[in-house]
Amino acid sequence: NEMTEVLIKFPELKDPRTGKSLMERTILVANTSNMPVAAREASIYTGITMAEYYRDMGYDTVLVADSTSRWAEALRELSGRLEEMPAEEGYPSYLASRLAEFYERAGRVKCLGSPDRDGSVTVIGAVSPPGGDFTEPVSTHTMRCIKTFWALDTKLAYSRHYPSINWMTSYSGYSEGIDKWWVDNVDADRPKLRLETYTILQREDVLKEIVRLLGPEALPDEEKLILDVARMIKEGFLQQMAFDKVDRYCSPEKQVKMMRLYTDFYKESQKALNNGIALETIRSLPVISQIIRSKYEIPDEELSKMDVLSKTMFTSFNELSNKEVAAVVNTK
Repeated sequence: NEMTEVLIKFPELKDPRTGKSLMERTILVANTSNMPVAAREASIYTGITMAEYYRDMGYDTVLVADSTSRWAEALRELSGRLEEMPAEEGYPSYLASRLAEFYERAGRVKCLGSPDRDGSVTVIGAVSPPGGDFTEPVSTHTMRCIKTFWALDTKLAYSRHYPSINWMTSYSGYSEGIDKWWVDNVDADRPKLRLETYTILQREDVLKEIVRLLGPEALPDEEKLILDVARMIKEGFLQQMAFDKVDRYCSPEKQVKMMRLYTDFYKESQKALNNGIALETIRSLPVISQIIRSKYEIPDEELSKMDVLSKTMFTSFNELSNKEVAAVVNTK
């Protein structure tokens, strides 16, 4: 089963920061479907208690519960054996409070005692609703408790887009809350860049239906440009290769520089279109592939190369504008 695969593969994985095996700082609590129901129900509490133990030692701990849907099914089975009054879809009436109690144990704390230390528990709960129905009780009650939701998309997985997280369905309720941290510690423009990037993806999502019905050639150049830039963002920013030594981790500083590259490219492309430069000419710019490949080719230690790439991009557009002006002059 999947636990056997984890036990075989995890010892082979190395932490890129320390060079040690990932298993040295990983604890597995295994309860498969053929184990007793009571064990499945207790396993999730065992895991969160262990996480709190390390949190109190001053560590930042991540708990991955896979899956809370099976845990809820164990609760339903136990409730049935205890002859309790069932609620929606046979789940016990206290399902919502049990889920809330579990997720409320996550967070950052200032630990008691000395020396002074901070610790945290981050809970990632996997919910696997039958048939992808998000209206079923486990999904509904979970989404009431949490403020961050990653929606896994089978279409993205089949198209080999990893991580296969749907950027339109997923959300975070902490975006505005952490904007101050980004402004104080990384870049004051980050909130604006995030909004501009997301706006491009939103507009591309609206255009998808038109493209599906009429094809991309039915769109004006301004909307074709949105599709092109959205594709660049998806390939060069949202996709991440876990096995690439550069792309497997991206620092906050690099994230901001990458977002600025894509938003600046979109703005410069808009200006070029308004100045009469053909979209095909913009598409032929060599800097496009350089921008997409920057996630692989520019490590966090050499972020100055991102600034060089940005200058190259602006130079490319300036040369296009100069050629257009020269062509107009020669025509006259």
